Formats: sequence, structure tokens, C-alpha cells
Amino acid sequence: MGIDFEGPGSVITAIGVLAVIITAHECGHFFAARARGIHVNAFAVGFGPNLFTYRGPEVEYSLKAIPLGGYVAFPDDDEDCPYPEDDPDLLRNRPTSDRALVVSAGIIANVLFAFGILYNQVTTVGFAEQKFEPGVVVKAFTSSSVARDAGIEAGDIILSVDGEKLAASGKSVGKVVNAVKNSPNDVLKFELMRIGADGAPEVKIVELRPSATPTGDGKVGVKLESNSSVSKHIASNPIEAASLAGNEFARLTALVWKSLSGLFLHFDDNKSQVSGPIAIVATGAEVMRSDVSGLYQFAAVININLAIVNLLPLPALDGGFLLLIAIEAARGGKKIPLEIEQSITGAGVLFLLISGASLILRDTINLIPH
Repeated sequence: MGIDFEGPGSVITAIGVLAVIITAHECGHFFAARARGIHVNAFAVGFGPNLFTYRGPEVEYSLKAIPLGGYVAFPDDDEDCPYPEDDPDLLRNRPTSDRALVVSAGIIANVLFAFGILYNQVTTVGFAEQKFEPGVVVKAFTSSSVARDAGIEAGDIILSVDGEKLAASGKSVGKVVNAVKNSPNDVLKFELMRIGADGAPEVKIVELRPSATPTGDGKVGVKLESNSSVSKHIASNPIEAASLAGNEFARLTALVWKSLSGLFLHFDDNKSQVSGPIAIVATGAEVMRSDVSGLYQFAAVININLAIVNLLPLPALDGGFLLLIAIEAARGGKKIPLEIEQSITGAGVLFLLISGASLILRDTINLIPH
């Protein structure tokens, strides 16, 4: 039985995907610590009341009611820590290299997970490839359309405007739009290709005069789209799959980085774009309703986003802990006073909790029909 992306199944799947991604991140920390013999006392997925708890010899594993978070806990600072303060297997007593490995392992896990998802996509459902043909397609008309009155029909392909050929490119739509905007009340000559009644293509020339908008721009009342088709490309061998997955990973990483850097550089203009877990789930559900490929892309983007955000040198994030470790290493291994480190981390945790609660409240309100 397939996944029902049309109904509530898409929401449930989006929540599941987000939970698995968070689990992968925490598994990175957990397995890195265990591999180095570092004490761990808790591994949790989600937050809120416990749904399931298993107490192992050293670690308590738990699944909580709201699967939109998680953590790996170390006994270092517990009041009832069962180990002596100088135990070499406590995280705080390990060399900076070991601590940096444990802290960065969550980020590494998300990077590897994202690449694995994309590799699986290109070997199963494939990557979408858009092939462009010359011209621009007339998709529809507005209620008042100069173009329709001049004889242009939906489905026509505009091959040139005033003698300027339209190349096989996604930028050709913009060229037509600009030509019309810059020519209010001037005559423009459109070369069109139309499929005739006998199924054969016909080339027609239509002259029209764009009307002027109140702002002085020209308009002809058409909705345009690129003359293109989309197909799925599935890799034929592991080497091609790795190459295509790597290229897609680089493309998505660049998009995520551009989005995040734009948010930080122009926060006032873009703060409404910041999403909490509820909005992320809603977006994921919407994406997955369109195509199963959306499931792969959504999961890969969230992994990359989580990796980049956690790499930021902010308190309570992995990047913040890495910065503190780097400062300690630069001081020749001299530890930062515990009180200062705890104050910095505590402030970061408080900020994240308040921000998270605010985003959840805002996203919930936005989902309520007005």
C-alpha cells in the first residue's frame, strides 16, 4: 500500500520525516560518544511526556509525545553523577579533539543523511530535468486582453518579439515581459507557432499595441510560461548516482545558505519567513502532496538546514559549543571557567525555548482560518 499524500497521510509523513531527521542528528552525537567510550546517560527523541522508556545499563532511552526535538544527555554536571569528577570518560575531561568530534557528529550525520537521501532519490524515482525549447507558451489570458483581441490563442508559442528570437531558456519569459512593459502604446510584432486543425504547426505574425497601465508600463493581458517539458532522470550506475547526488546536494546547500544569510543580513524584511516546527510540517505536507519526489527534497533540505543552523557559532547550538572548544584549544587547553560556560549555554537555551514557543504559537495561529 502506498503513502497517501492527499489526505492526513502527508502530514503524518512530514512529522515522521522530521522526527527521523532529528533522530539522525542525535544519533550522530550518541554514537560518536559511545565510539570514544564517553559516558552518556540519556538519549531522547521528542519532548513532553514519555511515550516509551527503556533503561539500559547506563543509558535511558525515551520516545516523547511531541517528536519535534531530541537530545543526548551526559552525566558530567548531574548532581547525582555516579562517576568521580576526575573520571577520564566524562565528556568534560576528554581532550578538545574528542569533544569536538562528539559535538560536530550531529552535523556530520545530517550531511551524510542528506546525501544518502539524494542518492536514493536519483537511483529510484530520479531527479527532475527541465528541457527548454525555443519560445514562450501563452498559457491563459486576463479578463481584458489586448493579445486575445489581436488573435493570439492559448497554447500559442511566441517565437520572437519584434524580430528578436526567444532562445530555449527559462529567461525568455522575462524578455517578453520586459518588451511589453517597455512598449506602452507602441506596435509590437509577435511571431507565433500554432498547431493547426490538421495537427501541423503553423507560423503566424500578429501585431498588437500594448495598453498602458496607470504606472506607465505596457500590458497585453497574457499569462506566460517557459516552453519546456519535465522528465525524470534515473542514474544508470553508482558513479553517476554519486555525481548527480553530489551536484544536487551542492545546489540545495547553496539555496539554504542563501536563504539563511539573507535572513540574518536583512532580518527585519525576512523575519516572517522564519518557520517553527508546525510551519515546517505544514510545508512538508504541502510539498509531498504534489509528488513523491517532494518527500526526498523536503527531507534533504531539512537535513541541510539543520546542519547549517547547528554550525552557527551561537550559544546552545553545536556551533556555539565548537566555538567554546576552539577558544579552549587556543588557550593551550586552559578550560573556560565552568560558571561562564554554563551562563552562556543557559542564555542560549532560554533564547531557543522562547523563540521556539513564539514560532509554534505564531504558526498555530496562522493555520487557523480567518
